[in-house]
Amino acid sequence: MMILTAEEMRATDERTANAFGVSMETLMENAGAAVATFVRARFSSAKRVTVICGTGNNGGDGFVAARHLAQSGVDAAVLLLGDEAKLRGEAAEMYERLDSVSVAVFRLMHESEMSGLDALLSGSDLIVDAVVGTGFKPPLRGIAVKVRDRLHEIKVPVVAVDLPSGWDADSTAETVEGAFRADAVVTFTAPKLAHVFGHLTPDVFGPVVVTLIGSQEEAIASDAKLVWSGASKRIAEKPREINNNKGHFGHVLLIGGSLGKSGAPAMASFAGLRTGAGLVTAAVPRSILAGVAAITPELMTASLSEDANGVVTRDAVAQVAKLVEKKVTVLAIGPGLSTEGDASEAARQIVAESKLPTVIDADGLNAFADKTELLDGSERPLVLTPHPGEMARLLGCSVKDVQADRVNIARAFATKHHLTLVLKGWRTLIAHPDGTVAVNTTGNPSMAKGGSGDILTGIVAAMIAQYPDQLADAVNAAVYLHGLAGDFAAQERDEHTVLATDTVAHLSDAFRYRTVDENGMTWLTGVRA
Repeated sequence: MMILTAEEMRATDERTANAFGVSMETLMENAGAAVATFVRARFSSAKRVTVICGTGNNGGDGFVAARHLAQSGVDAAVLLLGDEAKLRGEAAEMYERLDSVSVAVFRLMHESEMSGLDALLSGSDLIVDAVVGTGFKPPLRGIAVKVRDRLHEIKVPVVAVDLPSGWDADSTAETVEGAFRADAVVTFTAPKLAHVFGHLTPDVFGPVVVTLIGSQEEAIASDAKLVWSGASKRIAEKPREINNNKGHFGHVLLIGGSLGKSGAPAMASFAGLRTGAGLVTAAVPRSILAGVAAITPELMTASLSEDANGVVTRDAVAQVAKLVEKKVTVLAIGPGLSTEGDASEAARQIVAESKLPTVIDADGLNAFADKTELLDGSERPLVLTPHPGEMARLLGCSVKDVQADRVNIARAFATKHHLTLVLKGWRTLIAHPDGTVAVNTTGNPSMAKGGSGDILTGIVAAMIAQYPDQLADAVNAAVYLHGLAGDFAAQERDEHTVLATDTVAHLSDAFRYRTVDENGMTWLTGVRA
């Protein structure tokens, strides 16, 4: 699923009408009907709904939503901000159609007319915000500002049509001052930049749902090469063949660990098994082998040579080479490895000699600080999973520099080194060698705990093991599943108490979850009950 700019969305609508014969009237009718469907499904107890409409096309969507809500038995009212004489085209037509149903229409043009506003809004069970949409450029002005401020003072839930009014569709900021608040967002055809990068609701990161309203797939185009990671989850939704065996799902060899850091390879290996790899072997220094093996009896282990400090030596390179001969299909290296002694040199040599898809994380990444010229995925798939600090060390810059331009930095590194780069953080990015960048919309602050990165390493490696011919989708889906499992964990517990291993416990929930609901709407963010 492409992520579009406001101009690309406008062009998509235009191509839909001109090249495929789907009128703007039809698009508006379908959009408003979708909003009404979402309201009835998500807020089924709402008996009184007020739809606040502007005089543009977003208001037209709102008129349609109000009509459909009224036809379904909801006590629907429209609050028009502005002069009805300013309505044009399809919006004017949809306004006239309100006469066919029982919808009370209130008009608000001046601040002096706001005396009855509080009673109307606070007496509603739900507010639909259809003031301005994708084409709007902030800031809000006039009476819309007064209505926005009132909405911030009352506790009635708000559903935004397309975007919370006042939010720039092309914004990549987490928060925006001056926009309407929203408890849910219904957008159309494809997500816009604001939907995937913005913190769109007051308390949680969703829900934001995308619904198709008639645009043909061929009409949707973007030069930005930004996509939504959740669309890749489809590869994991096809049932396994009944006669498959463990050999069909790959063998992950995870290399890591050092004295005092046995938990990292143990968690990564455990996550790999839970994600569906047929076999997982953890290769660790012999002094921690027993502790790593204790994570689960299904895990195979192999000991690596170590120095007096419990850090792998260069002999580990040859030992790993022998292990690879045992039908290993994916390497993962780094969790808990250490940068002391020979560990970094061993890591670099193992990666250089690998002919298998290889995932590098943690101290595996640190081994390449100031040596990024050695990272080349052109001969075999290479996947890096840095957090901003590790990315800064790879680039020799500050974390602030990385965070200031995440998309371009991730894309440039991935294309230069012919690899896939998973830049972790708020809205984790997955940059691919062809310049495509997937934006992940799952995850929450409960995952800001030690071990989360190790869990992700295991999930990524296991997904590649199962879907070796679909590497981009495998990595995109892995990141999405990891964050979604974290969302389920936070629902069950509290964000303070979630541990990295709790996300593994909820991987089954993540795999079972379907991003498209019974109404055909794609849930971009938020976990529906």
